[in-house]
Amino acid sequence: MNYIAEQYQAVKSALPSDITLVAVSKTHSTDKIRQVYDLGQRIFAENKVQELVEKAPLLPKDIQWHLIGHLQTNKVKYIADFVDTIQSVDSEKLLSEINKHAGKHQRIIKVLLQVKIAEEDTKSGMEISETKELFLKWLQGSFPNVKIMGLMGMATFTDDEAQIEREFRFLKRLYDQLSLQHPLSVLSMGMSGDYPLAIACGANSVRIGSAIFGNRL
Repeated sequence: MNYIAEQYQAVKSALPSDITLVAVSKTHSTDKIRQVYDLGQRIFAENKVQELVEKAPLLPKDIQWHLIGHLQTNKVKYIADFVDTIQSVDSEKLLSEINKHAGKHQRIIKVLLQVKIAEEDTKSGMEISETKELFLKWLQGSFPNVKIMGLMGMATFTDDEAQIEREFRFLKRLYDQLSLQHPLSVLSMGMSGDYPLAIACGANSVRIGSAIFGNRL
């Protein structure tokens, strides 16, 4: 068994069966993605539209592609016909654009609302009030060609586990609040370095790249 296969199996065996693994393949080759695909993985995520558009046609059609990086509104059109889920919706303007292009392709695109839970300015996401407002507009019938599945958040890059835990629990509380208005099914938080803590705090979907593929190229 090669390195990637060993790493993938180790991650899979460490995850509870009810946790969705999103394999983050950004910067890694289609050959490496194919290795993980051949082990049974079907959900992969990319950070950049250009990379996603280049890789998707070269790989099996039953892969569910997620976009997890910051998405500019003018790039939605390039992925609207095939992307399964956009995890990084951080504005009403972006959600509106996704809705428009999904409609053109007569499909409904699944999305997660990205909430800013980290203290770092570099991390994207909406404030709580913005998130609640956008969720309500969707519930009232705006954006009929998107389906809000849940929330996504990225914790601060720090060794302070207590801070990371606070941020994850903050997002879980918001997820539970919104779920009272409409049942949500995806709470995406946790990456290679902190996914066990994220799961302990209520995540049911984790985004893991380097722990499977090795350090990014």
